[in-house]
Amino acid sequence: MKFVDKAKIYVKGGDGGNGCVAFRREKFVPLGGPAGGNGGKGGDVILQADDRLTTLLDFKHKRHYKAQKGQHGSGSNKHGKNGEDLIIKVPVGTVVKDAETGEIIADLTKNGQTVVVAKGGKGGKGNAAFKTSTNQSPDYAEEGQPGEEKWIELELKLIADIGIVGFPNAGKSTLISVLSNARPKIADYPFTTLAPVLGVLKLDYGKNVVIADIPGLIEGAAEGHGLGHEFLRHIERTKALIHMIDISDYREREPEEAFEVINKEMEKFSPQLLEKPQIVVGNKIDILSDKTEIDRLKRYFEEKGYTFVPVSLATLEGVDKLKEEISKLYEKITGERG
Repeated sequence: MKFVDKAKIYVKGGDGGNGCVAFRREKFVPLGGPAGGNGGKGGDVILQADDRLTTLLDFKHKRHYKAQKGQHGSGSNKHGKNGEDLIIKVPVGTVVKDAETGEIIADLTKNGQTVVVAKGGKGGKGNAAFKTSTNQSPDYAEEGQPGEEKWIELELKLIADIGIVGFPNAGKSTLISVLSNARPKIADYPFTTLAPVLGVLKLDYGKNVVIADIPGLIEGAAEGHGLGHEFLRHIERTKALIHMIDISDYREREPEEAFEVINKEMEKFSPQLLEKPQIVVGNKIDILSDKTEIDRLKRYFEEKGYTFVPVSLATLEGVDKLKEEISKLYEKITGERG
């Protein structure tokens, strides 16, 4: 399935039904007596978060959504039926904005959470509603009010406990496949992952940690280089980060440089991203000829306040240690203990 995390749609509440002008035909009742019923209210357009959805793809094919109109009132004091609400399902993590003003209407972060994005119009009153002691036979009624209409923007931000960041080919996709049941595409070329991938790591004490592989981060990501500008927003939802770096003999840049470049891109996008706890994972130790490099990097990152875990995702060396550190990190960010 194609991953789509932005969409713009038009929503319109149903128009209210018109009130009715009608009279009863009864003896000794002036002009038969007013008997026009009220019009029904138009339906609302409602967005509802659904955790079974993972993309906004459907909104690329259909962009206009209108709720049902209210029925008109009729004689014999019969009120028109209210229009049915239109409920539109969106993924959990969808931010809803007014397309014209940019104002955030809602942030749907829980399954089942709803928001009315276009209210239905009020039904018009029939002439029976205007009867008074001084106006026994009103011969007028109200028209129904039009439903609210607007363009709205939908922006999906994945919700995960921990996000995996790093340069392409650092091993992010392999890591999430090793830690969880996720099966991302893995190959030896940049941008293998073209969409965020979610996986679940089950801790020893039964808790599930949701982990997201965030693709496309390179130098200049915050300015739109590579794919990073499309996916940096997904890091905002995470509570902590696993920062993958390649420490093999075949790396394209020094591990410290790779780490700092990605951190600077996150800081440009949102300084708050660097406030998230990070575990630094040095991958590909199986093809590292000088093992003293591991001790040097461990000292470097620990002096900066980061936990450093060397691993080989090819041989699974160090993976158990990484799971222990993830468990400790999860306890720290959630306050839950096994």
